[in-house]
Amino acid sequence: MPEVTLRPVSSPVGADPTVVGPYLASVLGDDRWREVTVELIAAGMSNLTYVVTPSGGTPEESVILRRPPTGAVLATAHDMAREHRVISALGPTAVPVPRTLHLCTDTDVLGAPFYVMERVFGLHVVDRIPAGYADEPARRRAIGEGLVDVLADLHAVDPQAVGLGDFGRPEGFMARQVRRWTQQWEATRDRDRPGLDALAARLAETVPAGQRTGIVHGDFRLDNCLLDPDRPGGVRAVLDWEMSTLGDPLADLGMLHVYWPQAGEPSVAGQSTVTALEGFPTRAEVAARYAERSGLDLADLNWYVGFAYFKFAAIVAGIVARSAAGAMAGKDTSGYADRIDPCVERGRAALDDGVL
Repeated sequence: MPEVTLRPVSSPVGADPTVVGPYLASVLGDDRWREVTVELIAAGMSNLTYVVTPSGGTPEESVILRRPPTGAVLATAHDMAREHRVISALGPTAVPVPRTLHLCTDTDVLGAPFYVMERVFGLHVVDRIPAGYADEPARRRAIGEGLVDVLADLHAVDPQAVGLGDFGRPEGFMARQVRRWTQQWEATRDRDRPGLDALAARLAETVPAGQRTGIVHGDFRLDNCLLDPDRPGGVRAVLDWEMSTLGDPLADLGMLHVYWPQAGEPSVAGQSTVTALEGFPTRAEVAARYAERSGLDLADLNWYVGFAYFKFAAIVAGIVARSAAGAMAGKDTSGYADRIDPCVERGRAALDDGVL
């Protein structure tokens, strides 16, 4: 069986164990947490994720702590209370999420809000699938179809029924999204990029009418999920909910297309190419399965993919800005600025030529 845990790789910048331990012992009512080890996980380019283990404890006894990046330049993008709230609300649904344990909004503790959740053990696939897990094309297809099914399950959740009726402002969602990411790009622009400006303007002029309001993850992709190590196609947990809100579900499908390279395609945005392996569904098959599961009309999918590339470009620009400000704690961001223009070209191509 392949290794299924995330590997700690760095010192705990932003989560001092001499502070975290006594705090958890107090709020969890268990003195075993008074002394802990804290390890930063090599995953994510925004909020920081740590494994916290009580002194002498086993990996199964550890928990996960999430906090914003140290010195964040766009703090409103790292709302721990919102992330904690949506994961807690989805706990009883068909969407697999970790169980939340505690939310701390007192910035005097770690310098920023943070929350603690159970540690889910699953297979974290980033750049490759470990040998022995999904060697056959049929198993890789099952992984792809399982991801699509979880996304459809998320979008089928009634926000009111799980206490998230006020989690966002779905009216005019996509128009606001275009404005929001345009503003983020303008706040973090590294240099003049007329192609990105033109793509933003074009998207703003052609926003489609939404069909349904749902809970939107905001960054749904293979490496934001933990897979069932014993059953290819099963998903143990969906992670990284920092961009979640109420809005147009097709925004998630558009972003999933950005993270779904096919055989023979370059990775223009630095995303994983795992989905290009034989057996994974094509993007057309992903869209068809999602349409069948969700009942949504995908006639405007090209616009959503174009927007997703634009959003990705703005996110990368934000990463470049945070890196320049020294706020990326142990992350290698070299070459990220070179990913922006290829994303812009893919976004333009989606609008002009289509994606399916």
